[in-house]
Formats: sequence, structure tokens, C-alpha cells
Amino acid sequence: MISQSQSHLPRGFSLVELMASMAIGLIVLLSAAVVLESSGESYAHIRGDVETEREARFFMTQLTSDLSTATFHRDGVLEKSSAIWPVDRLGFLCLFSNQAQSPDGRVGDLCAVHYYIKDLSIGGKSVRCLMRGFRESRVAFRALADREVSALFEQQSDIDEPIVFGVVAFEARPKSRAESGLWEDWVKNDECGPEAIEVSLILVRRDLVSKLKLPSDWDGAGAIAKVLGSPGDISSNANLGRYATMMRFGSDENP
Repeated sequence: MISQSQSHLPRGFSLVELMASMAIGLIVLLSAAVVLESSGESYAHIRGDVETEREARFFMTQLTSDLSTATFHRDGVLEKSSAIWPVDRLGFLCLFSNQAQSPDGRVGDLCAVHYYIKDLSIGGKSVRCLMRGFRESRVAFRALADREVSALFEQQSDIDEPIVFGVVAFEARPKSRAESGLWEDWVKNDECGPEAIEVSLILVRRDLVSKLKLPSDWDGAGAIAKVLGSPGDISSNANLGRYATMMRFGSDENP
């Protein structure tokens, strides 16, 4: 016979109850882990987009500044690419103050700027970048005196710098204004330059840059390059971001 004092003793959990509690706790922990992982991926994705946007805006600001004092020369570079994902070249003479040049490199204000695409090896992988080459006035005046202006726009890996990483395509198309007032493609000649440059920059999102390992991937020919889709589908491709604008060439009225 159980005494009254024994009947009021606290009862422990059974094995089944303990296992059920542990299962519920495990489900809660797994759910929390999934939420944290998803939040982390979302944060990384947003951060990558912000960094990409920052680079694109910096480039647009830099190019606008360079083009604002551009001076046309027949040996400048306005090279249109015929690739599926265009990689144009843009090179021109422009004016820079003494403060924008090194003490040893300045003899005046006429300098040269060159924009082009190059594949850099970073961490054993190929990353397509937009490069900016800057030639100070001492070099520019020497090239003018020697009639070798085109040499100002040759690649120099020791001094040229990447300005944007993860570039799929870069277009810099010269434009002139027709009599109708509409913009049309500039017709190359040795007398006068374009009035404006139509610029388009297409970047791959940061979380996908590491997946494009070879130059052929960036060209749209590799197996992994299917994430790039086609140029006609940019607006609906979540893997790409496009930044485009029209910039004046020289000090003429802003287009």
C-alpha cells in the first residue's frame, strides 16, 4: 500500500517524453539555422549588389570627368567590338591639372586616358575587369612630338589599374547629332570628333563572379557561362546588372 507522502512525490519524464522533447528542440534549432543561413545569404547578396553598384557609379563619375575635357585626335581610340558581349576600347587626349599629376610627370595639362577590358588572374581564376590607363603630360607631349600618339593607348600592365571588376561587356559608342536633332552613330573622320559617347557597362553579380573561372566563360562560350544568357535578355536576367548613360565628349553642350 502506497502512503500519502509517497503519492505526492514528483514524477520524472518518461523516455518517450524525453525523446519527443529532443525531437521538437531539434526541429526548432534546424529551423533557426535555416533562417540564419538564409539571412546570411541575403545579406551577402545585398552587400555584393551594393559593392557592384558603387563600382559602377565610381566608373561613370570618373569617365564623365575624363570626357568633360576630352580633345579629339585622329589617332585616338574609338574601337567598336564585334563580340557577342562587346568589349570596346576608348582612348583620348584630355586636360588634367597639375594637382592630378605627379611632380615628375607633369610639364603641362595635356594627358591621355585609355579604357579597355582585360582578364586578370585573381586567386587562380580569371576575372574580367575594366582597366584605366593614365598617361601624364610629360609622356603625352613626347608622343605628340614624335608623332606616336597611338602609343599612348597601348596597354601597360605596370601602371594601368582595374577600375571595375566582374565586367561582362563594355560599350563606348561615339555619337553625333543629326540635323533632325536626334543622335546617330558618329562617322569616323580626321577633322572632328564625336559630340557624345553612349556608354553601357554590364556587370555580373558578385556571388557569381567566382563561378566564371576561364576567359571562355566570360565570353559566353564556356559551360558555366549559361548563367549569362544572351545580350537580348539582360533586363530579365537576375545575374546581370546594366548601367548606361550618354556622356558629352569635350566641352560642348551637355547632350
